[in-house]
Amino acid sequence: MTSAEDSVRARRRLTNKLIAGKDAQRLAPFFTPDAVLIAGDGASILGRAAIIEAFAAQFADPGFIAYVRETASVSLDAQGDRAAEHGRWQGRWTNAPPMGGDYLAVWRRVTGQWVIERELYVTLA
Repeated sequence: MTSAEDSVRARRRLTNKLIAGKDAQRLAPFFTPDAVLIAGDGASILGRAAIIEAFAAQFADPGFIAYVRETASVSLDAQGDRAAEHGRWQGRWTNAPPMGGDYLAVWRRVTGQWVIERELYVTLA
């Protein structure tokens, strides 16, 4: 049986792959309907639909390459239905230096599948 930590890490790797493939719509199942994403510049994006629109806009930029998130740790609550993922992120474009920093994602198990309810990105470089 796969551990909850392994499942969260696997889901993160899959989101990285979908972002590299610039497939915004396939990211939708990874977010709760009321998900909140705070971008590296501090902007708040409220709701799954708005998050997917923001990804689609980034993917339309011909210079955009990918966002990669590298999980450093996953902590679980006592019931095993909520997880905090900590790590480092990097965004890359062909016409600009990479940017990146730290992130925290809050995952929740919904009907057996891990989905993101909150993400906070802090740009440090």
